[in-house]
Amino acid sequence: MRYEEPVYRPPSEAASLLIQATIGCPHNKCTFCGMYKGKRFRIRRVSEIKEDLNAAREFYGAGVRSLFLPDANTIFMKTSQLVEVLQFARELFPSLDRITVYGSGKFIRLKSLDELKTLRAAGLSRIHAGLESGDDVLLARLRKGATANEMIEAGLKVKEAGIELSEYILIGIGGLERTKEHALQSARVLNAIDPHFIRLRTWVPVPSAPLYKDYASGKFKLLSPYEALKETRLLIENLSVSSYLASDHISNFINLNGRLPQAKDEFLASIDESLKLPREMFRDEIIYQL
Repeated sequence: MRYEEPVYRPPSEAASLLIQATIGCPHNKCTFCGMYKGKRFRIRRVSEIKEDLNAAREFYGAGVRSLFLPDANTIFMKTSQLVEVLQFARELFPSLDRITVYGSGKFIRLKSLDELKTLRAAGLSRIHAGLESGDDVLLARLRKGATANEMIEAGLKVKEAGIELSEYILIGIGGLERTKEHALQSARVLNAIDPHFIRLRTWVPVPSAPLYKDYASGKFKLLSPYEALKETRLLIENLSVSSYLASDHISNFINLNGRLPQAKDEFLASIDESLKLPREMFRDEIIYQL
């Protein structure tokens, strides 16, 4: 198995076999992200991917239960190529419960519904999609490559195809200036999609992200732990979804995990209690020094 590092995967894929299908990100313009800035995007040859899958079979045996195919936006691969990879993986690992990829709204929209259904039939179980925000002003600033309505369109198409959808929201990405708009518009978009999972991340500046310059100059103001918690509260308060919400990342100031709407009151109460805690109970605002 060969890897072109760094290799990233969601925390929920910690136990998954990682086989790189693409290198880098085909968009790679998001101002908040520094993950792939040192990589030039390319799609690996299917023969190379199969070689790595074979190597994994020899090393781990046939009992692998979950497979994640990095890097970013592997959904960008030609449908026929991705189908070939998915089917080959299923043959090698008959016990697979799921195969997952990253895929943003910009690139999901390039796939027809029939293509997504074909990928589902071949074994694609879940797409991890970075919504980041439902606020069109922020989406433009972040250079996500899609509007809020386009994100809704992409998310609904994934669900119609029978593929699980995990949407990511970046707490604090609007700074103090647009914290209210970010929370309310993100709730609006999530309500329209009703994804299977909503995963919260708090934006933390890293030097490799273009937005870091605005942070370093003082132009972009990070939210304090209390402001981030209030933004999270406003978001959750306005959600009317049946999604599983997870705050499963070191960047967050609070751990929230449960099914909505059943857990909403519990979440809000937990946030209210956290707002009473002294500052030293929370992590530092800066946790990455890359």
